[in-house]
Amino acid sequence: MRTSETRILTTHAGSLPRPPGLAALHGRRSRGEEVDAVELREAVEAATAACVAAQLDAGIDVGNSGEQGRESFFTYVQHRMTGFSGSSERSLMADLLDHPDYLELALPLRRRGQVNLMRAPAAVGPVSYRSDQEAAEECRMMAGAGFLETFVTAASPGIVVAAMENRHYPTRSQYLQAVAAALAVEYRVIVEQGFLLQVDAPDLALERHTLFAEQPLDDFLEWVEAVVGAINTALAGLDPARVRLHVCWGNYEGPHTRDVALDDLLPRLYEANVGALVISMANARHAHEYRCFARTPLPDHMVLVAGVIDTTSNYVEHREVVADRLQRLAEAVGDPRKVIAGTDCGFETSAGLGAVAPSVVWEKLRSLSAGAALASSRLF
Repeated sequence: MRTSETRILTTHAGSLPRPPGLAALHGRRSRGEEVDAVELREAVEAATAACVAAQLDAGIDVGNSGEQGRESFFTYVQHRMTGFSGSSERSLMADLLDHPDYLELALPLRRRGQVNLMRAPAAVGPVSYRSDQEAAEECRMMAGAGFLETFVTAASPGIVVAAMENRHYPTRSQYLQAVAAALAVEYRVIVEQGFLLQVDAPDLALERHTLFAEQPLDDFLEWVEAVVGAINTALAGLDPARVRLHVCWGNYEGPHTRDVALDDLLPRLYEANVGALVISMANARHAHEYRCFARTPLPDHMVLVAGVIDTTSNYVEHREVVADRLQRLAEAVGDPRKVIAGTDCGFETSAGLGAVAPSVVWEKLRSLSAGAALASSRLF
C-alpha cells in the first residue's frame, strides 16, 4: 500500500456518480429485466474511462472505477454468485424510525434510486461464487489507469448476510461462512491482478442501529468479531498490506443518534488482517472521533484513510477545513505518513441514488486534494 514520506496522499471510498443511462441499465438488470450485454459493457467502459479521467483531473492519487460496472456496493453479488433470488425484508435504520417527519422530507431522494437496497435479493439456496469472469473484466478495465495506485472494492460478507436475508442456511453463522468462502474468490482475483482490495464493511458499524437495534451492545460487538473473523478467513493467504477495510455508519443524511461509538469498535477492527482502515470522520456525528486514535493507537502495520469530506451534503468543504481535519488526525495518530485523505463513503453507493450533485462531487474531490496539499505543507 503506497504512502508518502513527503505529503498526504488522496483517495476516496469507492462509488462515484454514474451517467443516468448507465444507472437505468443497472436498475433494469437488478430487477431481472432483460438488458443487452453488449450495450451494458460499452456503457460501463465509457463511464469508467470518464470517471478515471475526472479523478485524475481532481488530483486523486489512489483511485478506482467509481464502481461504474456495479448496480450497488453489495447487491452486485447476485450476478456473480449462486443462491440469491426474490426479495429481502430489511429493517430501516432505527434513527430514521425515531424521526418519521424526516423520512417524509427524504422520500423524494429515495425514489430516485434504481436499485432498492432495502429489498435486496435473499439467499434461497447454497451460496457459491459462480464465475470470476465479471470480476476479472472489471479489473481489466482498470489496467494502466494512471493512478499512483488503483483499488477495487468488494462487499464484506457481513453486509451481504445482514442485508440479503437468509432463507436457506440453518444459522446466521453458517450463512456468514458460506458468503465469506464465496467472496474469497473475488478478493483473490483483485489482489492477484495487482490492485488494492477494499472490503466494504458498513455492517461493522451500521448494523448496531439496524439488525441489532433492539439488542444489547455486547450482542452487536459479538457480531463485529464474527464478521472480522469471516473476513480474515476470506483473506487467508493474501498480503494484508494489499487490503483496506472500509467501515461506516450508513451513507445517508439523517440524525445518526443511534450510531455506535468508534471507541467501542477500534479494538475489534484492529483484529482484521488488513493494512488500512477507511473510516468516516467528516460528518457531524463522528468528526470528534479523531481523538480515538490517540486513546487507542493504530497498530504499527496499519494506515488510516480518514474521511475528511462528507458524502451526504452539497456543502463543498473549504480546503482550510480539510487541512485542519487532517492536521488533527495526524497529531492523534502520531505520524502524518500514516494518514491518507479520503471521503466518508461513496457518492453513489446505489445506481441513481446520490445525495450530492455530480458536479459538486468533483468540486469536493478537488477541495480534498487542495486541503491535503495544504496540510502537507504544514506537516512535512
